[in-house]
Amino acid sequence: MDFNEKLKQFIDRINNIKDNLTTEEATKTALIMPFFQLLDYDVFNPMEFIPEFTADIGTKKGEKVDYAIMKNSKPIILIEAKSVKDKLKKHDNQLMRYFCVTEAKFAILTNGINYKFFTDLDQPNMMDERPFLEIDLLNIEDNEISQLKKFAKTTFNLETISSTASNLKYIDTINDRLKKELEYPSDDFVRFMINEFYVGVKNKNVVDKFRPIVKKALTQFTTDFMNEKIQIALGENDASNLTNKNNIEISETAKLITQEELDALETIKFLLENVSNKEDITYKSTKSYFGINYKNDSRNWICRLFLDRKGQKGIHIPDENKNAIRFDFDEIEDLKDIKHMLQDIVKRYI
Repeated sequence: MDFNEKLKQFIDRINNIKDNLTTEEATKTALIMPFFQLLDYDVFNPMEFIPEFTADIGTKKGEKVDYAIMKNSKPIILIEAKSVKDKLKKHDNQLMRYFCVTEAKFAILTNGINYKFFTDLDQPNMMDERPFLEIDLLNIEDNEISQLKKFAKTTFNLETISSTASNLKYIDTINDRLKKELEYPSDDFVRFMINEFYVGVKNKNVVDKFRPIVKKALTQFTTDFMNEKIQIALGENDASNLTNKNNIEISETAKLITQEELDALETIKFLLENVSNKEDITYKSTKSYFGINYKNDSRNWICRLFLDRKGQKGIHIPDENKNAIRFDFDEIEDLKDIKHMLQDIVKRYI
């Protein structure tokens, strides 16, 4: 049974028992510990999963965080657990105090259903105020499952998750900014948008005049753009024939890039880091496959991934004559099994 199936069964279990859990201890036993078992941690091994982990804070001795996941005798993830009834609104500061006095790089605040993931992107060894990832298991999306898998024991990699955390945080911040600009374009944004065609002084009256025009243009662009992407994703029209209202043809290779494809790209970059710079590993998304190339040259292709929506996964890699050899796999993490083959391919192009 793969991770997705196990997770689905676990979510079904949450729905069946959550209303009968009335205390924090019941939540820990019935939901939180089984969740980390799902991620392959041995919750009964004190060398790997420590309950009531001591985190002395200044003059306060014996302060304890609910759980710590250990690696090489050092904490890597701290976990603060609350009752399933808790809304997780008031406990970030408590977890922050624990975080700054340990060597852990990640912290999780959870009520067994909602999981908030924190790290120290803003200031080293100081937990960020905002989580870089929030997951509601009862409303989890495919891209969130991909992120969750990275925290499993067998796939945990500090560098990969730190890079992901950084991307997620800044993407979230930019999204917030874009939402605000869509709702009410700021003065600076309006000036930026009209700068190419308005040559006069962009004073307050000018900005106020153009603000509703900019807002309407943004709304129309967003709507048109999303409609085109949805049409491509659903296959309602031949992508090669789609045009927008400005008669700009969409390439026949246009395709939405999935989170799973991006995760595969990051994994392969990690596997190749000993033989190539990460920026030299590029991608090209087509209707048929997600291709990964060396230095953006499709003639120097490293592999081609086939990740369909039914969960079937395959990869083509070139032999010395650039004939494709296919391998099937279950999880993105399984690509490590062909690490040396991928490295040998890149060495041919260097």
